[in-house]
Amino acid sequence: MNTTALTDTHIALGAKMVPFAGYNMPVSYEGVNIEHETVRKTVGVFDVSHMGEFLIEGPKALQLIQKVSSNDASKLVVGKAQYSCLPNETGGIVDDLIVYKIKEETYLLVVNASNIEKDWNHIAKYNEAIGATMRDLSHEYSLLAIQGPKAVEAMQSLSSIDLSQIKFYNFVVGDFAGIDHVIISATGYTGSGGFEIYCKNSEVKQVWDNVLEAGADFGIKPIGLAARDTLRLEMGYCLYGNDIDDTTSPLEAGLGWVTKFTKDFVNSDALAQQKAEGPKRKLVAFQIAEKGIPRSGYAILDEEGNEIGNVTSGTMSPSLSKGIGLGYVSIEHSKIDTKIQIRIRKNQVPATIVKLPFYKV
Repeated sequence: MNTTALTDTHIALGAKMVPFAGYNMPVSYEGVNIEHETVRKTVGVFDVSHMGEFLIEGPKALQLIQKVSSNDASKLVVGKAQYSCLPNETGGIVDDLIVYKIKEETYLLVVNASNIEKDWNHIAKYNEAIGATMRDLSHEYSLLAIQGPKAVEAMQSLSSIDLSQIKFYNFVVGDFAGIDHVIISATGYTGSGGFEIYCKNSEVKQVWDNVLEAGADFGIKPIGLAARDTLRLEMGYCLYGNDIDDTTSPLEAGLGWVTKFTKDFVNSDALAQQKAEGPKRKLVAFQIAEKGIPRSGYAILDEEGNEIGNVTSGTMSPSLSKGIGLGYVSIEHSKIDTKIQIRIRKNQVPATIVKLPFYKV
C-alpha cells in the first residue's frame, strides 16, 4: 500500500484510514457531516497527494496533449488550467484530468490516483510518434486542497501573492507557507471556493502545519475523502470509476463542453458522429422525494417500473438533507423534471430528474 508524506500525521490526528486507489488515505476525522459543513461554511484542508502529476515538455508538448485530450489546450496561456478528458479508442474515457500551462513549452497534467499507470501508458503510446518529453512526478509531489468560503482570508498571511486575485481555473507559481515556487491553483472540487497547493513531498509537512496554524482562528479542520465525495456530488462533478469510465463517452457524461471538434484527437471522428446522431443515454442528476439513500449500482426505473438505467453515485446530501444521485438513463427519460423511481432494496422510491448543481450558493 502506498502512503503520502502526511500519512503519519493523519494517523496522529485520529483519522480513520482506508485503502483508496492503492493508497492509505484518511476517509474521515470527526465524521462526514461535520467535515462537509466545515468546508461549506468556513474552511477545511484535504490531503489529496495520491493524485498523479505528469510533466509534458518540449516543442512537441502541445501536439501530444492535443492528440490525447478532448479539450483544446491551444487556448491555454501560462497561468491558466483546463479541465479535460482522455478519450479511448472505443468511445469511452481513459481518465479525466486537469491540464496546467506552466511555461510556453511546459504543461502539468494532473490525473486520478487509480489511473496513474494506465494514463501514463496511454499517453506514452501516442508519444512514440510525436516525441515530447514526459516525466512522471507523481511520487515526488504532494497536493493539498484548501477549500471553503474562508480559504482566501484564512491563508493570505502565508503568501505575498494576493490570493483573492487568483480566478477559477487560474494559478500562480509563488511563495506559500515559507516555501518558494509552489503552485497555488484555484481548481477546487467542492464548489465552495479555495485553492490547491502543489509542493514537494519534503515540503508538505511544513505547509500542512502552517495551514492549520493560519486557519485556526477561522475554524479550519482536516477533511477526509468521505466529505470530499459528498461535496463534489452536491455540485454534480463526475468521479472517475463511478460516473465516467472506459465505457462511458464524454458526450453521454455531459462533458461535451470539454470535447472540442476543432482539432483531431483520439477517437474524435467516432465521437463527432455520436454528437451528430445524439447519444442513446445520458448522465442525469436526481433527487429523492422521500426517505432513502441511493447508492451506486441501484436500478433507475420509469414511473411504470421499467428499468431505464443505473445509479452511478449517490448519497444523503448533508447540505440538503435529501437523497441525491447521478446515473445514466435512456435519452428519452433524461429531461429535467422527469419523474423516475430508484430501487432501494425492495422499495421503489420516487425521485425527480433535476438540474445541477444540487447545492446552490
